Amino acid sequence: MAIEVHLDQMLKKNNMTSKELCAKIGITEANLSILRSGKAKGVRFSTINKICFYLGCDVGDILTFDGNGEDNDEE
Repeated sequence: MAIEVHLDQMLKKNNMTSKELCAKIGITEANLSILRSGKAKGVRFSTINKICFYLGCDVGDILTFDGNGEDNDEE
């Protein structure tokens, strides 16, 4: 995937579990797991906003572009 997700690193940096983050931002653990794995096809800006707020980070801390213009995971 051209977009890489770094939620695990930010959770560790903040000593927070994914379960705690889910409770704070109001999404299910299953949906956060999909996002953390990089398998999500989309994410709402409001969700990204809440994640950044509770982790005290910027969007670039949790999402980065790997330089590829195409999604190599598509089958």
